[in-house]
Amino acid sequence: MITMPARKPRRTAAATRRTPLLLDRAALKRRLADDRYDVLVIGGGITGAYAVLDAASRGLRAALVEKDDFASGTSSKSSKMVHGGLRYIEQGNVNLVRHSLLERHRFRKNAPHLVRRLPFLFPILDKEGVFDARLAKGFEGLLWTYDLVGGWRIGKLHQRLTVPEVLAQAPTLRAENLKGGLMYFDARTDDARLVLTIVRTAAALGATVLNGARAEGLLTQLGKVSGARVSADGDTIDIRARAVVNATGVWTDELDAKADEGHRPQVRPAKGVHIVVPWDKVRINCTVTVPVPGRARRATCTRWGDSVVLGTTDEDYQGSPDDVHCTREEMDFLLEGANTAFEGKLTADDVVGSIGGLRPLVGGKEGATLDMRRDHHITVGRTGMVTVTGGKLTTSRHMGELVIDKVMTVLGSRGKSRTTALPLLGGAGYDSEAVAASGGIAAHLGERFGTEARFVGDLIQDDPSLAEPIVAGLPYTKAEVVYAARAELARSVDDVLSRRTRARLFARDASVDAAEAVGAILGQELNLTEAEVERSVTEYLVAVRHEKSVLLEGAAA
Repeated sequence: MITMPARKPRRTAAATRRTPLLLDRAALKRRLADDRYDVLVIGGGITGAYAVLDAASRGLRAALVEKDDFASGTSSKSSKMVHGGLRYIEQGNVNLVRHSLLERHRFRKNAPHLVRRLPFLFPILDKEGVFDARLAKGFEGLLWTYDLVGGWRIGKLHQRLTVPEVLAQAPTLRAENLKGGLMYFDARTDDARLVLTIVRTAAALGATVLNGARAEGLLTQLGKVSGARVSADGDTIDIRARAVVNATGVWTDELDAKADEGHRPQVRPAKGVHIVVPWDKVRINCTVTVPVPGRARRATCTRWGDSVVLGTTDEDYQGSPDDVHCTREEMDFLLEGANTAFEGKLTADDVVGSIGGLRPLVGGKEGATLDMRRDHHITVGRTGMVTVTGGKLTTSRHMGELVIDKVMTVLGSRGKSRTTALPLLGGAGYDSEAVAASGGIAAHLGERFGTEARFVGDLIQDDPSLAEPIVAGLPYTKAEVVYAARAELARSVDDVLSRRTRARLFARDASVDAAEAVGAILGQELNLTEAEVERSVTEYLVAVRHEKSVLLEGAAA
């Protein structure tokens, strides 16, 4: 069947809004059941999010379903870097670096409230460093290549630093062997909020999006996939679609097998972990790359407000993709790296949060996962389902574009992507310097919601008590919980504390203390029963207790 040319959406829908975009679960479920879609995307991580946004931007009738919560898998547990990848230059994959740096630039233009410049520091040491002074000269050649193929777009070229300049950025670095440093510039983001914002932007352009909606099976017609049977909140919904996209990450093989009984597994999960310690234990002002004794992998230490994030590992993973956490051994590995590089002594008692995630790598089973390429793969199965695997956060916009290009061939239609210069919600007209200068709660909200912060501010103006913090020691407000329920499809305490805010990562124990208050707000906003609220709170407490047991006691994940 040949479709009519895709209708062009109003660009202003995603750029500026006069009223908040409110998302109602019941209405969304009715639409999923009643409408017939051009494309259904299964999987609400970064890749699926940008695929549905790309489809909606072309004017396609698009839907996205996610079995748990948006970004609840790998996409909230990444390194949170939007980068070209120096390691890929070392591997000779210059084209990937060039393209990634172009996409980094587009992210900074389209989502300036969420993607910010971040300096990276490599200390040069006489011994026991990432490299000594002799190797530093060769490494600087890599940095020149990085700058020339696109790093320059961030507004700064790499720099060679003196010892005092290095210590000004990282005063607790061990100075006895320090000879200077090299600094270059990349970017970082709150990955969970970035995914959520992409999904909401798609919804603003007319897409139907729903979390807590598990694809139990695929619908077929004349031997071709024609939709999915989804369970959501105890309801079963048959979603009809002319094309289906599998964007489920490390769960890809599971869904592909439902489309084709002869499918052979393709995904090789690689585990990465991060831990968080208080900033005053390390006192760095950038990302510092440090060696880990006896290991080839470098560790990174990144300032994030009043915290420092230490990461990451890259190892094969054989366990359940639904139960991934940082283990005691992995924590000790990262602490060892930090303690080798910095003065003082970090211990397990200093770790206030942790995450473990899986990268859905595609390729052979031999060799280290660290050495595997991060390119994406897009295929069309014999039943017509489009499957996307691999790739990385930085190139997710382009991956979404290519996925929908493939969908258009399945539909027999034409239409170009419009996401290259499409601002995400809150991004159009956002001025990061002006917002930062405002300070206080205005700056906090601006850095999370961009120009849409005014909608959260309106809640506080109507009820000043909503300006109160919801988690001790963190800037998140009660108003943000209300907004999460009304506008961001938050269903549970975990949705709020793990992803709508990052309280679980940056203050795990304090987030436990806040669980009942969050549950009470959700109960009121979502009209939940006392039993439903209690179950949501209990599930969060149990999940955090399990996470801590794996981290501190070495229990099996």
